[in-house]
Amino acid sequence: MIFYFSGTGNTRWAAEEIAQATGEQLLFIPEELKGKCDYMLKDDERLGFIFPTHGWQPPRIVRQFISRLKLHNATGHYCYALTTCGDSIGQTMEMLNDDLLKAGLPTAISVFTLVMPESYVCLPFMYTDTPEKEYAKISRAKEQLQSFKEIIIKRQAGETHTVKGIAPWAMSHIVGNYFNGRMVTDKKFTVDAEECIHCGKCENACPTGDVKLVDGLPSWQHDGSCTCCLACYHHCPRHAINYGSITRKRGQYYFGHK
Repeated sequence: MIFYFSGTGNTRWAAEEIAQATGEQLLFIPEELKGKCDYMLKDDERLGFIFPTHGWQPPRIVRQFISRLKLHNATGHYCYALTTCGDSIGQTMEMLNDDLLKAGLPTAISVFTLVMPESYVCLPFMYTDTPEKEYAKISRAKEQLQSFKEIIIKRQAGETHTVKGIAPWAMSHIVGNYFNGRMVTDKKFTVDAEECIHCGKCENACPTGDVKLVDGLPSWQHDGSCTCCLACYHHCPRHAINYGSITRKRGQYYFGHK
C-alpha cells in the first residue's frame, strides 16, 4: 500500500513507477482524507509514503493524514518513504518518522530523496530551473529511482539515500516552521481576468479542490485546503494566475509539460 501526495507531478511520477514495480495499491492522500483513513494491510504488503518536501518538512496535508491514519495488521511490515525536492530536504524524514511514531504507526526503515525540477517560485531567490538543468535532474532521478525500486522490492532495511543540505535542523525547524506556518495559504493568489481563457486547467490541476471556476474565472476557497503546491499557477496556459506580484516574471513547470 502506497500513500502519496503530488502537486505538479514530480511525486506522482515516482509513486506510479514504484507502484508498478511492486504491484501494490496507490492511494492519493487528498482523496483518502475524504474518508475514514482506516486500512487493513495484507500479510506480505509493503507500506510506502511518497510526497514532495514543502519548506524542508513533510507537507501539512501529509502530516494531517498521518494523524488520522489507522492501520490494521501493520506489525512487522516493511515501511519506506520517498520525498522529492528541488534542492534538499533538511530533516524531513526525521519529522515524518516522528509523526508516524506519535500516531502509533510503523516508521520508515529506508528513506529516499529524488531531486527533481524546481516548482516553488514564491520567494525572491527561487526560480524554475533552466531547460538544461531540468533535463539533467529528471535524467538523474530516473537512474536513481531504478536503484530505489530494487531496494524497495527486496525490502532492504537501513537504506538512507537522502539529500539533507546545509544546516538541516535549522532549515526544517526554523525556516520550515515559519514557511509551513505562515506561507502555506491561498490568500495571495490572483488572476488576470483579461488573460484568463476560462479553460479550467487550474481547477483540474488542483489536488485538493481548492480552485473553483466562478463565472469562468478561478476562485480560491480560503478554507485551509490549499497546500501552496502552485499546480494552478504552473498549469495555466496564459500565465494568468499569480501568487502576489513575485511570480509575474517567473517560469512555469509541471512534470511532462513539454
